[in-house]
Amino acid sequence: MALETILGIKGPDFVMLASETMQAKSLIFMKDDQSKIHRLSDFSMIATVGDGGDTLQFTDFISKNLHLYKIANGYHLSPRATAHFTRKNLADYIRTNTRYQVAMLLAGYDAVEGPDLHYIDSYGAAQSINHAGHGWGSIFCGSILQRFWDQKLSQDQAVSILKKCVAEIQKRLIINQRNWDVFVVDGSGMRQLESINPASLNYDVLSLNW
Repeated sequence: MALETILGIKGPDFVMLASETMQAKSLIFMKDDQSKIHRLSDFSMIATVGDGGDTLQFTDFISKNLHLYKIANGYHLSPRATAHFTRKNLADYIRTNTRYQVAMLLAGYDAVEGPDLHYIDSYGAAQSINHAGHGWGSIFCGSILQRFWDQKLSQDQAVSILKKCVAEIQKRLIINQRNWDVFVVDGSGMRQLESINPASLNYDVLSLNW
């Protein structure tokens, strides 16, 4: 399981991704500003964990092929089609000498299909889901996401849930994951929200009730 952590949560009209920004090699902390969430199109994004070189190379491969599809056809693939394209390419590479060690959360918004969050593991298995995570930190977040997720979730509530997850990770995990990028995609496109760090956590956010 990856040392990094990525989290995703879907609302009625948006999808939100969060990722810590740590880059480490074995037990060595290297830097704390490594973005793990990448833009695929105006209305889709992907968060990745795994081997550092594999995550960048595979994400770049997917992004450029989706852009080529847009140029050739005049429109972007929907989030569901993007997830299937990504999953198939990852699975195909398993059968070659160029296997990518990458696990992903793919988020997107489509005017017809609405918001979509896909969990994709390193073997190419994919599942549309309401909330998910990859990496060691996600072990401590499953119960929090399940307890507080709701079909009518607002973006503010989603941020609050992610802050609860981050606080639990910082309390339970010995690996230092203090800074988190947060992105949201909805009908207005993809954009970055305020980062989550120790300074942004407060008692109201960490309380068990809204």
